[in-house]
Amino acid sequence: MKKNIVGLIYTGEGISELKELTRYRSTAAMPMLGRYRLIDFNLSVMIHSGMKNVGIIMQKNYHSLMDHLGSGREWNLHGKRSGMTILPPFMNGDRVGVYEGLLDALHSNLNFLRRSTERFIAVTDSNVLYQVNFNEILDEHLEKRNDITLLYSKKSSLRRNGSGRYLDLNGFGAVTKMEFDPTIPHFENTYIGAFLVRRELLIDLLDRSVAAGQHHFSRGMLASMVANNTHRVGSFECPGNIWSIDSVPAYFKANMDFLSDSVRRQVFRDDQPIWTKLRDEMPARYLGEAKVNNALIADGCVIEGNVENSILFRGVHVRPGATVKNSIIMQDAVIHRGAELENCILDKQTTIREKVRLIAPYAYPIVVAKNLTI
Repeated sequence: MKKNIVGLIYTGEGISELKELTRYRSTAAMPMLGRYRLIDFNLSVMIHSGMKNVGIIMQKNYHSLMDHLGSGREWNLHGKRSGMTILPPFMNGDRVGVYEGLLDALHSNLNFLRRSTERFIAVTDSNVLYQVNFNEILDEHLEKRNDITLLYSKKSSLRRNGSGRYLDLNGFGAVTKMEFDPTIPHFENTYIGAFLVRRELLIDLLDRSVAAGQHHFSRGMLASMVANNTHRVGSFECPGNIWSIDSVPAYFKANMDFLSDSVRRQVFRDDQPIWTKLRDEMPARYLGEAKVNNALIADGCVIEGNVENSILFRGVHVRPGATVKNSIIMQDAVIHRGAELENCILDKQTTIREKVRLIAPYAYPIVVAKNLTI
């Protein structure tokens, strides 16, 4: 049954701490877990919440994301009356395709908000991986008569000294204070960049905020709503594990966490699969003296060496005598004979020559940029 919520994913977060990993791709297009992109998890959450109308706001470096999403067929978002709407950045004399933030991006795409017919809208950043049912949020939103409901988590792994958005809540779950990028967070509730609101109210709020000269959604519009007590800003605690992909170590840890059976079972459920773009490949092959322990190996890989606690994307070739440990090896990389990798992230189409050793601390993995040979 079609639900009364339209989904909107903002892929414009510019996260400099991801370094080479987002030089040529948006954060939403970051490869994850051997065969997925980060946006697959946001899209799948929305689909399993019954949404049939999803917009995706693009910013710079969006070409690989466009190629991945295609027509939306893999997510069953390609019907006549519903589907996936790609919202490319506006390009005119005043704009060069870069939004100042979510508020600017939403206001620039008011036509999508006005064309949609659903009563409510769920908006999310694309750099957070979580599992939630937006219908449960809607039920609580209506029950508490909130004007807007923010998703948050108490998990300490999401807290960052010097960055992040944090909420102070009263006994009824209403947001009473917000703080932004504190040196040390004072509130235990981390806002994870997703919210639900009545669609027409959002349009009105955006018009008023832009007219008042505001540029930032949370730091400007939300903070003003909370401080002036003009609207009921509610909250919903997001269940389960949550990962904020906002740095190289955070990206590395998020992938490594999925080597745990319990984590995979939480996110990859039989009744709620994670959809992604399909690619026909031969099954992975294990030849000769290959040894594999606790690894996610994608289709098309050829393993002739040793792989331990690692994630290998499609088409990776590990030659005889090579060792890959605690590493993420992206698509079509070749690890030559006798090479040794530990705590590394190799981007697509990289080549590691014979007997090269790349070993880094677990907390600060080495990143090898796309198409490099070492």
